[in-house]
Amino acid sequence: MGSHLFENIMKEKIERSIARVLQWVERHSYRGYEPSDGNLSCLHALTFENGLLERTLQQVVWKSPFDIRALVGVRPHQSTKGMGYMAWGYTLLFRETGYPQYQERALDCFEWLIQNRAPKYKQYCWGDSFAFSSRGGRRPPFEPTIVWSSLIGQAFLDAHATFGNAEYLKVAESICDWILSIPRTETTSGTCLGYTALGPSTIHNSNMLGAALLARVGQMKRDSVALAVATDAIRYSCSRQNEDGSWEYGPGRRWQWIDSFHTGYNLDSLKRYIENTGDKQYQAHLDRGYAYFKNHFIEPDGRPKYYHDTTYPIDIQCASQAIETLAYFSETDVGALSLAQRVANWTIDNMQATDGHFYYRDLGWKRIKTPMFHWGQATMFKALVALLNAQKNLRPTGTTAIPSL
Repeated sequence: MGSHLFENIMKEKIERSIARVLQWVERHSYRGYEPSDGNLSCLHALTFENGLLERTLQQVVWKSPFDIRALVGVRPHQSTKGMGYMAWGYTLLFRETGYPQYQERALDCFEWLIQNRAPKYKQYCWGDSFAFSSRGGRRPPFEPTIVWSSLIGQAFLDAHATFGNAEYLKVAESICDWILSIPRTETTSGTCLGYTALGPSTIHNSNMLGAALLARVGQMKRDSVALAVATDAIRYSCSRQNEDGSWEYGPGRRWQWIDSFHTGYNLDSLKRYIENTGDKQYQAHLDRGYAYFKNHFIEPDGRPKYYHDTTYPIDIQCASQAIETLAYFSETDVGALSLAQRVANWTIDNMQATDGHFYYRDLGWKRIKTPMFHWGQATMFKALVALLNAQKNLRPTGTTAIPSL
């Protein structure tokens, strides 16, 4: 089969997949589960908000090879990060198709986000609706994170560029104000932005996501403070990149793992930083990191890997982030588009159910088919639309399998 024919077949396959997952999300009223939502269980009262007990409940629900959420009283729910990715995907889909229905749905999602920001803070920021406990500590319900707030900020900026809504730029500026207000870790080789307002942290993906948003807004508003903080944050993480191009999750013994979707966050963020600031001193770091990403996290048939050194688990978040990162880098890498198509092809064939939703994980001996909302449906929707945008020059004019309603 010729490459051009395969590419056009893949376009139609991706369009059908987008339509199916979109129908599932809308049919379920933008509700599903999240991997770490165990503390929404009716059993949560028995933890007495103790971090260790909360972590135990969370992990039992999260790591069970069988979905026990119904048994422990976790109901399908909305999520800020899920709505952020849906808003982002609808925005890109409107650009792709011009259908006004997708603009309306994007605006509805952005309005939901505006109305459901973290209640404790005057700035715009977002977190989970449930308590989260991990080796990094306890995060109470609705406590915002720089990860979700930065990604949602990028969605608002894309929407501002697409729809011309000045309020969306103000939201992104407000997110930056919050980022600049939270604790930072100062070192002689850069500054690490905090994960939350609860205390300093040294996590690379959250640091770089925050820096990317500060750089983009800083450039738009000519904000020298935001640009300076962004530069120092990028210096922190790039100075701690491994020689082979990889990043551990963070420095320190408890963060010593290398995974694909956090690496994707790092790469997308560094690319956005360079594009918005024109600072080329970290281009070699980006090139090494991107080469490592392609060589270690994607198998020849397109199967996405979670960790750099093992095949399983296969996780839908890793698939969506691989597609999104490759689509983004296809502007400069001629081979990225075909690789993204291979990942999309494998994922659609192996991880999408007949009802349209994407499975959560493949453990090798069992597939966990739980319909996560953000972690699967929203991220795959946005990633596939981003891939469709990247392929637009290959599509015959006027053809699309995506419904207008």
